[in-house]
This record gives sequence, structure tokens and C-alpha cells, in this order.
Amino acid sequence: MRKISSLFAGAAALFLSTPVLADNHDPMALQAKGLEDTVAYAITEGLTTEIGPRQAGTEAEARARDWSVKKLKALGFQNVRNEPFMMTTWVRGAETAEILSPYPQKMHITALGNSASTGDGGIEAEVAYFDSLAAMRAAPDGSLSGKIAFVTHDMHRTQDGSSYGTYGPARFIGPNLASQKGAAAYVIKSIGTDYHRNPHTGNTNFREGVTPIPAGALSLPDADNLERMIKLAAKTGTPVRMKVMMTPQNIGQQESGNVIAEVTGTDPSKGMILIACHLDSWDLATGAFDDAAGCGIITAAAKNVMDHGQPLRTIRILWAGAEEVGLWGGKAYAEKNKNQNQNHAIAMESDFGADKVWRVEYKFPEAAKDVRTEISQALSPLGISISGPPASGGADIRDIIASNNLAIIDLQQDGTRYFDLHHTPDDTLDKIDPAQLRQNVAAWSTVLSIISNSDADFTMPPKE
Repeated sequence: MRKISSLFAGAAALFLSTPVLADNHDPMALQAKGLEDTVAYAITEGLTTEIGPRQAGTEAEARARDWSVKKLKALGFQNVRNEPFMMTTWVRGAETAEILSPYPQKMHITALGNSASTGDGGIEAEVAYFDSLAAMRAAPDGSLSGKIAFVTHDMHRTQDGSSYGTYGPARFIGPNLASQKGAAAYVIKSIGTDYHRNPHTGNTNFREGVTPIPAGALSLPDADNLERMIKLAAKTGTPVRMKVMMTPQNIGQQESGNVIAEVTGTDPSKGMILIACHLDSWDLATGAFDDAAGCGIITAAAKNVMDHGQPLRTIRILWAGAEEVGLWGGKAYAEKNKNQNQNHAIAMESDFGADKVWRVEYKFPEAAKDVRTEISQALSPLGISISGPPASGGADIRDIIASNNLAIIDLQQDGTRYFDLHHTPDDTLDKIDPAQLRQNVAAWSTVLSIISNSDADFTMPPKE
């Protein structure tokens, strides 16, 4: 590793024209400290090892909240607390899939969140194949009656994760659409980019008045195999028949909660900085990438600022509950803090894995343009560019941003391998690259040091 003095030598000139902060809040000093951080990895390791999978509304998520409160207090944060809320809870059951004819073989499937149950006997039916969600949307109403609808896709790896927005609707809305067209069940090629026999779960929702149907995701190799079967069988006019068995259930209202901690600022009149991650994970793995690492990153950075002296603005840490199954934690936080402009200034979130930050994005008022320049210059030694669209915030902060019209900073992580792991049994601690994790902490420490000690006006103009 290059010496820290060499790493930052080129950045010194960039700060000759910017205000000098107190020594204990020098952003470059905190950046250097972030590159040596051990806290983020310790949190990630603790959550994945001591708790493991943390599906919302379950006993495991409750244990995670208890663990988190103890950990945040031990790290020295103030006002550490759990803010409970109730949520409708869905849990997984048994799940199997197999092709019955003309090419009998077993397949790897997992139920999507909010899927209905097939019952213990499963469902046997002809497969109706669609090469895209748009193709299924074009199918006549009633044409899928009694069939298992199968939608595939051609998702590829992208650094910014944009392919998720393109192909994700096959999971987000596909089951609802299939039900409306009469399907008995619905399966998709997992919304992911790996080629292991690990299906990707994820949430789906059925609109009011639409009957939920069993909905599952096949591993990518299995889905591709099914597609080959269908094309081969079509040459002889033979339908492919499939059996799926998934027995999830809705266990009603259960408690979840948001874990909150703070670094108390010296001036309560200054709007606070909200930094977020989500504590829960899907049940298939230990949720290292999604999102134990995010909680580790933001907390390590906040501790870095705290350890270097009390900042001007309060930094509030939000470890949101129940994100995966419907953004319940973010909604509960927004409801509790709506119309509180004097209490919030900027919101940030880390929920895209643990690989390096490569780009910074902003949604700032004109009055804070100098702060934007300062941040961009300070992040340059970490290889972080400033090109890109306006910041939009993460899932757990979107509601509070919308209700309070907050400024936003997005530290965009490299998502090239994120959807290899996303919502799969492979999302485990061994996938964390400690050096890239530390680069995240360095980036977050730099930004938090600057904005938590800035007296700039971050008030966004009224929405048009």
C-alpha cells in the first residue's frame, strides 16, 4: 500500500482556497484514518456470525436489534435506541420444482416474498413461456388460465446497477400481472447475474383485488435449461409440464424496529445529517453484502468523526428494519419525523454492497455549491469521480427525503458483482473485500467530516 503521505500529497493544493477546518475535523486526516479502519469489518462479521440471516419480523431480526443496540452503545454513540413498529410478516416454507415432461429433472427454485402457497401437494401444469415481461403483458387476458407462466430475461453486470431497473419488474410486478391473466403460478429467471444454482429471492406485491398466486425464481442455469427445453419441445408441438411446490405463509402482524444512534453536534439548530443502512436481510444467507456491510461502513465513518471531536451538526445513524420485505423501516422513520425540516439537512445511505465507491452524486441547493466542490476535491485521491446524474437517495431514506425535501449525497459503489450475490445463499462474509470496505469508510469519513462541520444552508428550494 502506498504511504498515506504520498496518497494525499497531490490533494493538498486543492484546499488552498477552501476554508480550513479545526485539526480534529480535517477531512483528509479522517480519510487517512478510514483507510486503516477495522470497525466496519467487525460490525459486518458480528452481524453475519453472531446473528446470521435476519428476515424482518422474525426472532432473528429481534436478536439483531438487541445486538445492534449493545454494539452501538459500546462504540460510544449517544441516544442509542430501538424504535419498534408493527408489520405484516411473510415467512418461507418448503420449496421444490421439477420438470415432469418431456425432459424430467429437478430444478432449483426459491419463493418470492409475498408469494402464495401451492399447498403441500404442489401445482402441476403446462409452462407458458415468455422471453420478456413485455411479452407476457401482451398476452390476451385469460390466456394463461391454469398454466405456470415463465418469464426470462437477459440481465448483465453493470457498474451502476442500472440493469436491475430494466429487468427487476419481472419480479416486482410480474406475479401480479400473471395472476390477472389467469396463471396458476409464476416463475422467473432469477433477477441476477451469476451462473450458480443459487436462486435469487426478493419481494413482490399483489395489488388490492388481485388474487396472490405462487411465485418463485429459478436459478439462472435452471432457467436457461428450461428455456432450451421449451424451444426443443416446440419443434414437436409438445408442451413442457412442470411441478412447483412452495408453502410460505403469512403469520400476521409482527414487531420490527429501527435502531437509532447519534453523534451529538454542538449546535442543535443546525439540521442533522441522516445516514442509513438496513439491518434486516433475506433468510437465504447471512446478508453480508446486503446490508451488514452498509451498516458497518456508515457506523465506522460516524465513529471516525466522533473520535476526532464533536462536530457542529448531529449525525444520526439509522439501521432500518424490514427493508427487504417492503421498506417498512424507512416508512416508519419518515412518518415519525415528517415535516421536521429543522431537524434534518442531508440524507445518505449505503445499501449496494461493499465494493469501492467510484462516483459521488449530489442533490444540493445553490447555496451549498462550495461544499459540493470541497467534497469532490477531497474524494479525488480515492479515485472517486463527480460525473453522473443527480443523487436520489437509497430505499430507506426516500420517504424522509420526500416528506422533508432534503439535500442528498450518494456515494455510489461499484455494483459489477453485486447482483451475483444479491438475495442469494451466496451473500456471505467471505465475499467482503476488506480493502474495498476500508475505501468506503474513507470516503464516508471524508464526506461526513465536511458536511457535519459546515454551516452552509442545505435547505432545498420548494418543490415545483
